[in-house]
Amino acid sequence: MSDQSDHAHPEPVIDVILREIADTDAPISRAAVVDAADGHLTSAMATLASESPRTTCDTGFDTNMTGIVVDLPELVTPATSLVVGYLPKSLAELDEIAATVAAGAASDCILMLGGREKHLVRAMNDVLGRYFESVRASRGARKSRVLVASAPRQGSSVPYPVANTHPELGLTVCAHGGTFAANTLDIGTRALLETLGALPGGRLQHPDLPRAPECAVDLGCGSGILAAVLAQSYPDADVIATDRSWSACASATATANANGLTNLRVLRADAGRGIDRDSVDLVLCNPPFHEGRDVDNGMSNAMFAAAGRMLRPGGICITVFNSHLRHRKYLEHYIGETTQLARNDKFTVTLSRR
Repeated sequence: MSDQSDHAHPEPVIDVILREIADTDAPISRAAVVDAADGHLTSAMATLASESPRTTCDTGFDTNMTGIVVDLPELVTPATSLVVGYLPKSLAELDEIAATVAAGAASDCILMLGGREKHLVRAMNDVLGRYFESVRASRGARKSRVLVASAPRQGSSVPYPVANTHPELGLTVCAHGGTFAANTLDIGTRALLETLGALPGGRLQHPDLPRAPECAVDLGCGSGILAAVLAQSYPDADVIATDRSWSACASATATANANGLTNLRVLRADAGRGIDRDSVDLVLCNPPFHEGRDVDNGMSNAMFAAAGRMLRPGGICITVFNSHLRHRKYLEHYIGETTQLARNDKFTVTLSRR
């Protein structure tokens, strides 16, 4: 077994990416990085290149990053010769990354995306093959491997966001590749909307909801379905769709535009930062409990705390969550008295009043 000193980097996926760059003598002077929130891959690449790489992270970086930080559509330029990054969990997100690189980078650009071997599937090669003439896997090291795509296909374009019309909502829903549930109506959101009488028709009708809220928030908006339903239901309200993900916010913006919802605005922020304290009448929330491939049952607490902060006294938060999660006690702690509106084996819907 090799000693740790033999490794190019302590993180296995970064290590295998750096090894592949060294083994193939890949160009690093005009590099770009699809990174994780910790920014470690960008930092590693910055030590190799003569100039700071362009870098992106869908959910933003945990610390201030030096260099050129951009969103995915601006990641590459016609001069970009190498793009490295992490393989995403979603094939749709991988598709958008590959399309963005193939359509915008240099004609000889190489794309290297690394991941743990247990997470690699053959379909990833197929996705990359839509946009590159050559796709191969690197040698494995430390239970990690790199997929290497080269020779971008001429005429490649980026087919995102993709739209889907939902007659039962009266909405066209748009989504980028990294957005949870894409442009579909996920079953948790469906449970919340059914509980609030919004299906069919796309208009909220529950008697406990405020009749004429001045401000309503879709907290953790994803593609913006809940925000769009809020905007349809309350045309005189200021509706805010907020998420920390670029993909989600770009999707929600496209959904608002596709449906002509001029009272809906999008705020990219972690846990609704930037929304004033005591300024909101109604929050709808379908909180995540996954961070990429990692399960974190406590992720929702920051969102519950944000809801409690932004709600006016008497304001309400409607939340849907997997029934096995014990969120009710946290909702009561961060927001206030919480009652159950609906429950089945899969989902629970609650109302919390500040």
